[in-house]
Amino acid sequence: MKISAQWLREWADPPLDNERLAEQLTMLGHEVDALAPAAAAAENVVVGEVKRVSAHPQADRLQLCEVAYGGDEAAQVVCGAPNVRRGGRYPYAPVGAVLSPPSGTGKSIKIARRKIRGIESAGMLCSAAELGLQIEGQGEDAGLLELQGDAPPGRPLAEHLSLHDQVFALSLTPNRGDCLSARGLARELAAANDLTLNAPAIKPVAPKSKAQRVVRLSSPAACPRYVGRVLEGVDAARASPLWMREKLRRSGVRSLGPVVDVTNYVMLELGQPMHAFDNDKLHGAVSARRAAAEEKLRLLDGHECAVPAGSLLIGDERGAVALAGVMGGERAAVSDSTRNLFLESAFFTPRAVAGRARGLGLRTEAAHRFERGVDPGLQRTALERATALLLAICGGRAGPVTEALSRDHLPPPVTIDLPFARLNGLLGKTMDKREVRALLARLGCKVRAIRGGLRARAPGARFDLRIAEDLVEEVARMHGYARFPAAPPRGGMTMRPPPRFAPPRDPRRALVERGFQEVITYSFVADDLQRRLFPEQAGLRLRNAISPEFAVMRLSLWPGLLQTLLHNRNRQCTRLRVFEAGRVFAPSAAGGADAAPQAPQRPPQEPRKLAALIYGAVHGPQWDNSDAGRRAEGDIFDLKADLEAVLGACCGGAAEARYEAAAAAALHPGQAAAVHVGGREVGTLGRLHPALQQELGLDGAVCLFELALDDLPLQTAPRYRKISKFPSMRRDLSLLIDAGIDIARIRDRIRKTAPGLLTDVELFDLYQGEAVAAGEKSVSLGLTFQRDSRTLTDAEVEGVMESVVKSLRDGFNARLRE
Repeated sequence: MKISAQWLREWADPPLDNERLAEQLTMLGHEVDALAPAAAAAENVVVGEVKRVSAHPQADRLQLCEVAYGGDEAAQVVCGAPNVRRGGRYPYAPVGAVLSPPSGTGKSIKIARRKIRGIESAGMLCSAAELGLQIEGQGEDAGLLELQGDAPPGRPLAEHLSLHDQVFALSLTPNRGDCLSARGLARELAAANDLTLNAPAIKPVAPKSKAQRVVRLSSPAACPRYVGRVLEGVDAARASPLWMREKLRRSGVRSLGPVVDVTNYVMLELGQPMHAFDNDKLHGAVSARRAAAEEKLRLLDGHECAVPAGSLLIGDERGAVALAGVMGGERAAVSDSTRNLFLESAFFTPRAVAGRARGLGLRTEAAHRFERGVDPGLQRTALERATALLLAICGGRAGPVTEALSRDHLPPPVTIDLPFARLNGLLGKTMDKREVRALLARLGCKVRAIRGGLRARAPGARFDLRIAEDLVEEVARMHGYARFPAAPPRGGMTMRPPPRFAPPRDPRRALVERGFQEVITYSFVADDLQRRLFPEQAGLRLRNAISPEFAVMRLSLWPGLLQTLLHNRNRQCTRLRVFEAGRVFAPSAAGGADAAPQAPQRPPQEPRKLAALIYGAVHGPQWDNSDAGRRAEGDIFDLKADLEAVLGACCGGAAEARYEAAAAAALHPGQAAAVHVGGREVGTLGRLHPALQQELGLDGAVCLFELALDDLPLQTAPRYRKISKFPSMRRDLSLLIDAGIDIARIRDRIRKTAPGLLTDVELFDLYQGEAVAAGEKSVSLGLTFQRDSRTLTDAEVEGVMESVVKSLRDGFNARLRE
């Protein structure tokens, strides 16, 4: 949101300069992103009055103007503007004045005396664009910027138009829709500085016409109040006054003619969006109603949209004329030829408008405000304000106000009890009761004392005040965060017995130590990518998605990691090691994504996951790496090592991971495994399916894993044992076994056969190929034996080795390789 400091100070003018005012707004929770000049510098430009106009003797399109600019001084200026006239008052840049274009691309222009087609010109009459004002309808082809007839010649233009003003650019939080206006922000400043709000006097406009139009509420739950008025005999072709166009410009709003300008001005001033229809294009009563199925509406921007059934519309007897709270329709649009207006001011509930604009690819200032909540008691006041402004600018006669109201559907007043004990406990300071009451009263709350605290009724514009903690926040803001004492937190230390389970180490740190970078991606993902990864699972679809790329909730962290890979790969990144920890969202068994609307809906499952992805070379460029080493791609065994480091951090010695071949649509057949820890499946590891890799345009292998953090066993407290001082003995074993047998099963069988003596089983060779029969593989394992109490003998180790060979032969049909 943008607003000029001058406009804000018209409502509330604290004794602070603009920099300190920006700081105060930020500390009140309304962050000021920038404080910029309202216009480019225009040194020595003054108000000039054209006394005489005559034709240029050497050019048909140029004229000679005698310009008075204070006292008895006058200058001859050659001018080619089409709207220059005798008696007109325009900005005049005399010789020596400097114009600074605001675009940042142009250079400052110093006005000099020069000859144009043989006639000397002393200075320049200026357009709005040449002054950097960028007023709609006042571009370089629109001619000179016309000033009001009472503008005194010779007065500095910056003073006359308040060009020394500054503009605040604010980032308002979504819960503070009441501050999307000059009145709302000024109300905050007045409360913080204990000032009286200087609101303009808004009086009812007496009707001078009997013209009126019936208004009805066909959907009072969505629109409980609709106020309208007919204005006859207006001249919509007139120009908006310069002061209004300037306030709109400094608020970032284009000037589009007096009718639209007035409705936009009232919206920016009071916070109430409004709309004006051409009354002669309406037929019968106007009503706020729900859209029927397959109803279409051509909007003001020329876009014809299919309005979703149930959307709130404004319509007459011939159909829809506006999408309520979002944008008007083309059929009843106001033009320069409009002579009779129907002016509307309505209260639409936030729920009725929320998401409608985004669903149609629109973004409007009206929807932005209605979605956050508009004061339900402001509609008639805004209508009277707009009526008075339109009559002053466009002339005409106002008819009586017509109103349709359903009081039962208006938001009920919110009453909140605030115990002082709760207030002081949360703020860490004993607040003065009278100060608390005064602070809340200055914010517009109606406050009365109750036993042990206060009872406050929130103002209608404050949709964010619902519970006691909301009032605590208001007291803290108004009191000033800097006035609260800074105190370190207190904590006690007690001796506790040794825990059974040790606190798990952060798995993210384990991955960072192995060269990974953490990423945080959106919980919303593209439906097509997720369906390609998980074709048999349906994700939770968002009703009002921001865009098709964020249409469903993620079932896994893999879509976000793959999008991260694609983003970096498109920017010449050839090696990536990334991971993410976060929640995924799966439909519950009873209330799936495609469940019938009438079926009971259960909340989705939100398990915590940890996922990682590797792409590219195993090692980055390094002086002692060969070219071949740098080119070697990482594979699932590299990622398996990273995964086991994570399991070591999370589980410690609680359990050993086992890997079993698995099938997954997203992973390469034969290079995918289910990860088991403690007898339960806790994750998946594998290489991305080649078809998906090709579809995504990746030229190298992509390996991923994902763990369910909530399913991992707790890490037991470490137990220490002494290291044996006796030597160990090692025996190597080379076997021929069926190619489909997992090595983990071989290792488990060996451990069970040689308990007590065996300390380690290491796989050091795996071979398939020449000299090995098809369907078989050769495995070589190193077995280490050791005792804590004595040195083992060769006879003992040989006896154990014979038992191991026999057990493997009986269990797996394994045989020693000759």
